[in-house]
Amino acid sequence: MGRWHIVTGPFASNASHTDMKISWLPTIAAAAVIGTVIRVALFTPLEAKQGAAQKIFYIHVPAAWVAFFAFGLVAIASGVFLWLRDQRLDRFAESSAEVGVVFTTVVLITGPLWAKPIWGTYWAWWDVRLISTLFLWFIYIAYIVLRGAVESPELRARYSAVLGILGALLIPFIHLSVYLFSTMHPLPIVGKPSKPSLPSEMLLTLFLSVFSFTLLYFAFVRSRYRYAVERDVASAAHDDA
Repeated sequence: MGRWHIVTGPFASNASHTDMKISWLPTIAAAAVIGTVIRVALFTPLEAKQGAAQKIFYIHVPAAWVAFFAFGLVAIASGVFLWLRDQRLDRFAESSAEVGVVFTTVVLITGPLWAKPIWGTYWAWWDVRLISTLFLWFIYIAYIVLRGAVESPELRARYSAVLGILGALLIPFIHLSVYLFSTMHPLPIVGKPSKPSLPSEMLLTLFLSVFSFTLLYFAFVRSRYRYAVERDVASAAHDDA
């Protein structure tokens, strides 16, 4: 067995007591998300102009944050992998990329649902932020397809690492697009140098949403990583048979 069969490390846990501790993460994440949704629906005031449609904001924005966070970690893990050639980093990058695609899909669904009642249209092909976000989604769909198309583990890891790094370079452009181009999206109301423009009740709900979605990200990545470990162990056993 070579280095590509290594399965030990901080993400690979064999002890039953550790598995019991980790198994609580999805439960805590799910409870946090449910609690946040209840707060959004019942205890967060309506925005004066947008009404109930604005509450999609508390799903759309945290999902975008988690997607960018996930792809940023893909780039970091991929860059370190190209240096250290540690398979654990490749597994983590793979797991984070797939979870990032899920959250980007949420962004691309909730965005048009929010846009229709506010802007009068589901989609605008001239909106740079919309198109660049869609392009980011396609890049990481291609990342997943690439991993399934290359049989050699070493080549697959190297090729996908390069694509994972290049894809993440689009994230700063997406963030800055509202400053550089005329878009339907407004300028940031939270992530700006001056004081956030949201009332305190809405700002607290947003922070809780970001926190709960981030917990959900880690729960998903942990489960996806464990699947990758089991898959590689089975593949190694098959190769050694």
